[in-house]
Amino acid sequence: MSAAHDKKFFNIFSLVLGILMLIALGIWVLARNVAVDTQEAHVHQDPAMQAAVNDRIAPVAKVAVSGQDNSALAPAKPQAAEPAAELPGDQVYSMACIACHGAGVAGAPKYGDKGAWGPRIAKGLDTLHKHSIEGFQGQSGFMPPKGGRVDLADKSIMNAVDYMVAAAK
Repeated sequence: MSAAHDKKFFNIFSLVLGILMLIALGIWVLARNVAVDTQEAHVHQDPAMQAAVNDRIAPVAKVAVSGQDNSALAPAKPQAAEPAAELPGDQVYSMACIACHGAGVAGAPKYGDKGAWGPRIAKGLDTLHKHSIEGFQGQSGFMPPKGGRVDLADKSIMNAVDYMVAAAK
C-alpha cells in the first residue's frame, strides 16, 4: 500500500509541476510579445539611446587633407574645472577631518584636546594652514594634503583648521 500511495503522489506531483511550468512558459512568451510591441520601440527611439549608439559607431580617426580647412579635426579642449565652493569649518570638519581628528588616528590631535593642540597652535595659524593644505610629516604623526580631500578649496581647509583651533583654545 505504501509503494502504491507514493507512486500516486509522485505522479500527481509531477503533473502539477509540469502544468505550472507550462503556465510560466506561457506567461514568459506573452510578456516577450508585449515587450516587442511596446517597450523595445520606445527604447530605440530614445534620443539618449541613439546618441550612445552614434558614439559607439563613430569613426576612431579623421583624415586631414592638405590644402583644406582641417580646424574641425583639432582635439577638443578640456573644460576648465569649476572652482571648489568655500565651505564653513564645521561642515568640512564633519565630512573630512573627523575621521582622524575625532579619534586621534595617526597622531592627529583630537578635536578640543588643548594639550595636543597647544604646541601646534604655538607655531602659528599660518603654519597650521600651510601644513593642512600641503600636508605634513611630524614626529607625532602624518597629515595628508588637505586631509585627503584634495577636491576642497584651500579656504575651506583653513576654515576647518580655524574651527578646530577655536575649540582647543
